[in-house]
Amino acid sequence: MKKIKIVVLAISGLFLVSCESSTIQDVSVVVTNPTYVANVKKVIDINCIGCHSNLKTYSGVKDATETGDLLCSLNASCSSGISQMPKDSDPLPDATINMIKLWATNNFPEK
Repeated sequence: MKKIKIVVLAISGLFLVSCESSTIQDVSVVVTNPTYVANVKKVIDINCIGCHSNLKTYSGVKDATETGDLLCSLNASCSSGISQMPKDSDPLPDATINMIKLWATNNFPEK
């Protein structure tokens, strides 16, 4: 019985480790018509609102994107000294950043 518990525990541990690094961003696919509700909000909720309460709403995200602060911080291209976000994390995949850019280009559709 003790051996079965050890095997189950080991398999559970392997499962957790194998799933640990996969996030929505890691498995990003090209989104052709992104909307705030369906696509952008998920990325912001996971990566930004823990520190940036101004990004909890559609209008907050839209405003930050229109000013350029959101996108330049995500791809580390800010000339204003804003550091790359998310902090203490790997940069977001290009597919995710491009999706947010396309959302802006498409005039920020909400739904």
